[in-house]
Amino acid sequence: QTTSSALKGAIQLGITHTVGSLSTKPERDVLMQDFYVVESIFFPSEGSNLTPAHHYNDFRFKTYAPVAFRYFRELFGIRPDDYLYSLCSEPLIELSNSGASGSLFYVSSDDEFIIKTVQHKEAEFLQKLLPGYYMNLNQNPRTLLPKFYGLYCVQAGGKNIRIVVMNNLLPRSVKMHLKYDLKGSTYKRRASQKEREKVFPTYKDLDFMQDIPDGLFLDSDMYNALCKTLQRDCLVLQSFKIMDYSLLVAIHNIDLAQREHAMADGTSQTDMRRPAAQKALYSTAMESIQGEARRGGTIETDDQLGGIPARNARGERLLLYIGIIDVLQSYRFVKKLEHSWKALVHDGDTVSVHRPSFYAERFLRFMCNTAFKKIPLKPSPSKKSRSGTAVPRRS
Repeated sequence: QTTSSALKGAIQLGITHTVGSLSTKPERDVLMQDFYVVESIFFPSEGSNLTPAHHYNDFRFKTYAPVAFRYFRELFGIRPDDYLYSLCSEPLIELSNSGASGSLFYVSSDDEFIIKTVQHKEAEFLQKLLPGYYMNLNQNPRTLLPKFYGLYCVQAGGKNIRIVVMNNLLPRSVKMHLKYDLKGSTYKRRASQKEREKVFPTYKDLDFMQDIPDGLFLDSDMYNALCKTLQRDCLVLQSFKIMDYSLLVAIHNIDLAQREHAMADGTSQTDMRRPAAQKALYSTAMESIQGEARRGGTIETDDQLGGIPARNARGERLLLYIGIIDVLQSYRFVKKLEHSWKALVHDGDTVSVHRPSFYAERFLRFMCNTAFKKIPLKPSPSKKSRSGTAVPRRS
């Protein structure tokens, strides 16, 4: 019930304070106990010797595992001053479409970060994941898993509002023509009528198979990098016994965008400005699957805006923005299974005891066989005559 502007203000005051006070602490290795630290500071509206005066009601701000999250931000190449500047220099922008979870979403004005409200259980679950998440990131900073930059709690008026700061998968400066939430399952996986009526609906697996029956084509290096990254991420999720996650796939159609611009024909000059690409390391889809190349700056051409280049069956040029979402919902799913496994017997697969591994395998199979494909090798001119029978190579 806290008004949105008060919540946004409290978040910015709290983050400014916690990141600032961290900068006075020396850099050091992350220790096991760092994952369990919770720092709490009181912000009375009249101000105190530690905190500035503000126009909101008194509130308390808690920071979970500050040293561990500082390390994660560093690992992703986010400097403290950039983090502060992105989140706290301009007002946060509230996104209208809260997900199915009913969470509130805010995006920083420079598009780098998403702030999402999470339930108590999800925040608790994230805290439990942190040590494993840390070990995994150390071994492998290239990942499509959510990049968690901070976990905080605003306590005001007897309410706890927990928020997590994450990478923003969908830059607002790039128009997404289609958006899918894919799980690799077909059971009831079609967007609802209510969803379809939205300005920017999120479609599901059955819709994808209907709209893009041939899948999305990537060149073979890109395809291999993507599937390898997905495979590693699925192993991590499986080891945490997490399931029910999705791959969010948003598609910007370059050719369609050019046609749209041509039709608008200069009427909207503002749209023609080149959107600024995201700047934080590993924050874009492209860097998530081939991070190293970015440091040398060789791979990424300017016009990719962080998206992964692909084509559809019609040969149109696309940019894909992808990431794995909903990894904190596992506990809910397990509870649901306990209550209703009997109801699920209609389909033997759904109640497999090896649920997380089954889920991961099915997810991967769908992504790397149905959703994404290698661009078929072009037949050489001498073989043109029998190219009608050529079968595109499968991995």
